[in-house]
Amino acid sequence: MSTISSFRQRQSTIFIAFLFSTFIIGIAGALQSPTLSRFLSYEVNVNEILVGAFYSVNAIASIIGSFFLAKYSDNKGDRRNIVIFCCLMGVTNSIIFAFVRHYSILITLGVLFSALTSAAMPQIFALAREYAVKTGRNVVAFNSLIRAQLSLAWVIGPPLSFLLAINYGFTTMYLSAMTMFIIAIVFIAIFLPSVEKNPITKFDNPNDLYAANQPLLKNKNVVFLFLSTVFMWTANMMYIIDMPLYVDSVLHLSDALPGQLMGLAAGIEIPIMLIAGFLVPYLGKRNLFIIAIICGALFYVGIILFSSELALFVLQLFNALFIGIVANIGIIYFQDLLPTRMGVASTLFNNGMTCSVILAGMIQGFVSEEYGHEVIYKIALSMIVISLLFCLLVKDVKEK
Repeated sequence: MSTISSFRQRQSTIFIAFLFSTFIIGIAGALQSPTLSRFLSYEVNVNEILVGAFYSVNAIASIIGSFFLAKYSDNKGDRRNIVIFCCLMGVTNSIIFAFVRHYSILITLGVLFSALTSAAMPQIFALAREYAVKTGRNVVAFNSLIRAQLSLAWVIGPPLSFLLAINYGFTTMYLSAMTMFIIAIVFIAIFLPSVEKNPITKFDNPNDLYAANQPLLKNKNVVFLFLSTVFMWTANMMYIIDMPLYVDSVLHLSDALPGQLMGLAAGIEIPIMLIAGFLVPYLGKRNLFIIAIICGALFYVGIILFSSELALFVLQLFNALFIGIVANIGIIYFQDLLPTRMGVASTLFNNGMTCSVILAGMIQGFVSEEYGHEVIYKIALSMIVISLLFCLLVKDVKEK
């Protein structure tokens, strides 16, 4: 009995460690990202073109860096050690941004360390999936609880980021992020387990094994799901970038409204993620994904049709259903399609989001300048419809 009790206590400790590590690393990221454009504009004193260039270069570097680390982790790397390495890169990156104000250094060394840091979260989700499978836990529920910590971090992080940057300066803000990475390193090193690679090795059909291991570009399900992800996240990023400007210059509503809308959506997303995780056995990942995209379409239809403050608050329910479900189920969906390559699967989902940042920034800037802010949401709706079409092309997979 004492052995069983000890085993359960060990599992509970590891579970809490996954939650805490995800939350702390999420806080570190949420401290840095929201104020980056302000930092470059006011501290480094560069123009909008160079700010945009920094975002694009940083996004491309993150895609490349995280993908190569993912391939390495799937082949021979210990995911726990890779997460620790990524956090060390986060410490170095935070120190550079805390004390350097030269654009050339930030866009080279800063971007390099940032790209390596970006792999931390996909690797944690890959490690969590492998641990859940090995210990017989409910994979979707386990992922839902971990993913909710990331959302919680993004509820707390952005307001804290602006508070620190405005009241105490960017050096204090970046050193706070550095502290978060250091805490994460200690916690991961002590509590997170090393998990044997590729615990999912049994396939009922030999064709499933072939599909899981074939080159990514030849795997139609993966390609279609990736394209669906890119289109839906591009629509979402266009909304995030444009909405504060739209509310101010077109709707002439309160300056505080954008923050309130984002905070409300983020708060609703957390219970939705948890509920979605428990609905997977009944509805399936593919069906939930489709339901989420339809909610996204309803959200953008509402944005186009309604302009009152009350309507915008009500519409956040559809926005939260959309983001909450796809952010939770999406990464597991990729993992189910690539069960022997957890690192690559998790990184593909993350890179789909990163690609959307590049596309959304370019589209929003050009379209809003040439055609006005209202057109942004019609384009976003079109992208959601395209995302739904690609999702429908993905063949259903056996639930893991």
